[in-house]
Amino acid sequence: MQIPFTKAHGARNDFLLTWAADAPAGDRAAMARAICDRHTGVGADGWILLTAQADAASDGAIELYNSDGSAAELSGNGTRCAAAFLIRHGLAAEVVRIRTGAGLRTLRLLKRDRLTFEFEMEMGVPEIRAARFDLPLSTGARDVTLVWVGNPQCAVPVENFDFDWRSMGAEIESHGHFANRTNVSFVKRAGEHSIEVRFYERGAGETMSSGTGSTGAVAAAMARGMAMPPMEVHTPAGPLHACTKDNVVLLTGPADLVAEGLFLL
Repeated sequence: MQIPFTKAHGARNDFLLTWAADAPAGDRAAMARAICDRHTGVGADGWILLTAQADAASDGAIELYNSDGSAAELSGNGTRCAAAFLIRHGLAAEVVRIRTGAGLRTLRLLKRDRLTFEFEMEMGVPEIRAARFDLPLSTGARDVTLVWVGNPQCAVPVENFDFDWRSMGAEIESHGHFANRTNVSFVKRAGEHSIEVRFYERGAGETMSSGTGSTGAVAAAMARGMAMPPMEVHTPAGPLHACTKDNVVLLTGPADLVAEGLFLL
């Protein structure tokens, strides 16, 4: 069984993209686990299946699987990668409309240098579900902010990253409070218009950056008065830029197409 793929990354948050029509029938969750495995597969944080021109309102649609095989509603970095893929195949131009599990998202191409792209993406209006919530953990209650950005986000304000935030992220991700698990971001104030963030994503673990995680962190920082837009989100992979327009978060970041091939399942 063969699975054709293009590998891409958005600020080192990496994805494998396959046309839905080219993906074999069968257990897609198992396929995602296999192709995303970093030792026995190609390796990625997620697998994206694309359909071109899904409807009159879109240039394409995506179905996203995390590296553990679970389905995800939305990935900001992954959607930028899908937009780059569509443009490369001549199926979109300066404005790209992609239907996701969280609804239609519009991206605007800001620049392109061969297989390197930069987009401004409409991330939607974040919904603050709890500006301050005491989440009970094994180490004691932790003050967090719960946000919905098309997927669930738990933002944890921190003074620094000199603690085992990965273990805390794993505990929060699968905490019983969250019916379908949650994405986790650890957010540090870096200035009036900047924050520094670490990510532990649902179904993928630690990632170098996250588009939806950055959006949730920006919304939490605004809700708590930590920082205000326009905002630089400093990730381990470099900065993403966020601003707001009519309460919609606009997130600017890169997408790079880096490889093509066949995965032999």
